[in-house]
Amino acid sequence: MNEVSSFEASHERNESESRYSSMQKSELEALAVSAIREHRRLLAADEAVYEEWNRGTADPSVSSAVLKSLQDEHLARQKKSEAQQEELSEIIDALGYVPDVPLDGEE
Repeated sequence: MNEVSSFEASHERNESESRYSSMQKSELEALAVSAIREHRRLLAADEAVYEEWNRGTADPSVSSAVLKSLQDEHLARQKKSEAQQEELSEIIDALGYVPDVPLDGEE
């Protein structure tokens, strides 16, 4: 099973590398900047859901169904963020550096 998993991971990595390797540096940089901003947005949204879930666990008036829903939402967001982080990493690998991206409001 490990051989298959590592083969699949290597195959997926090669496909994405070839997808990004054909792009111009300017295109890759714009894509990286966009992906970094998206990653920041996802992290902020994930944190908000996590904080709400945390507050809910401390509040006895919050039902277990609501807590379960918040927990499920948090876990789903973590998976989405992880997938987006992997894509961002591939873009940055193809670009060869991490572009400077000011925080929102600092531009």
